[in-house]
Amino acid sequence: MKMELIVAAILVVFIGAFAYVSSTGNHAWSGSDDQAGNVIDKLTGGTYHPWFHSVWVPPSPEIESLLFALQASIGSIIIGYFLGYYRAMAKMNAAATSEEQDGELNARPAR
Repeated sequence: MKMELIVAAILVVFIGAFAYVSSTGNHAWSGSDDQAGNVIDKLTGGTYHPWFHSVWVPPSPEIESLLFALQASIGSIIIGYFLGYYRAMAKMNAAATSEEQDGELNARPAR
């Protein structure tokens, strides 16, 4: 129950922060690649030319977004699996420890 309250509080904070930031001011949403390119252009005066080009460029921005979402979902599944696995192992160890303690209490002779 305590973990659910903590997660709910974190979600409320993030939703509140997002609502505040998105409702105040004029925002230009762009990716970090665009921002890094702008900084490099400003520092070098536009003389920098990339030394590497992508092997494959997605045919449309929608495909690029799809691949990014697929990558994020696969990562989330992997992280979720390991978090669930370790949480289940902790519960099993706690249950085994409590069973051992119960067994020791029941095994003692009554006086």
